Amino acid sequence: MARYTFFTNPMSRGWIAWWALHEVGADYEPVIVDWADKPQGLLDANPMGKVPTLVHHHAKENGGDHIHVVTEAAAICHYLGEAEASNYAPREEERADYFRWLFFAAGPVEQAITAKAMGFEPNQEQQGTAGFGSLERVVDALDGWFSQHAHVCGERFTMADVYVGAQLDWGLRFGTLPTRDSFKDYVARMRARDAYKHTEAVCAEYMPEENADG
Repeated sequence: MARYTFFTNPMSRGWIAWWALHEVGADYEPVIVDWADKPQGLLDANPMGKVPTLVHHHAKENGGDHIHVVTEAAAICHYLGEAEASNYAPREEERADYFRWLFFAAGPVEQAITAKAMGFEPNQEQQGTAGFGSLERVVDALDGWFSQHAHVCGERFTMADVYVGAQLDWGLRFGTLPTRDSFKDYVARMRARDAYKHTEAVCAEYMPEENADG
């Protein structure tokens, strides 16, 4: 049995966790989820039936399988960095920047993009209640950081860059984020990584035929 069972779909946020698995060189078995016929193993692990869902297997001393279930792409990225004793887990002096921007991308960035896609743009009064404020403020915050830093934690790549990098990558690819020079430069660094390229190739193998050339 592989160390991890990975429930995913190439046309989903599961791509982020896939990239994370490749960055740390994890031993995993992918289970491609059909939206119309979700496997019972996924529903047992995650009652929401959402991907990515990662099942970490531990062999018990007296036999059997003890498991840990991790959901949410940002959590999976960090979990893998620690579980695989990766050099991409944050060092002590990096933890503030690491967690700040990891959760910023998982919270305000994700919320702002989703809100705009669904036609909700908070007015000045509503911005005080909305956790993300406005898409413009979110974009300015990211631009301010990456205009001065090569990665989330400065000059060194960490697992936070997998999640933040994927958000910016998709934002530029699909036009859900405005183009800024700092974003283009940062995303170019992410796309140049071997694990990113490997993930692209692996996902292409599982892509539905009608989307294979898209």
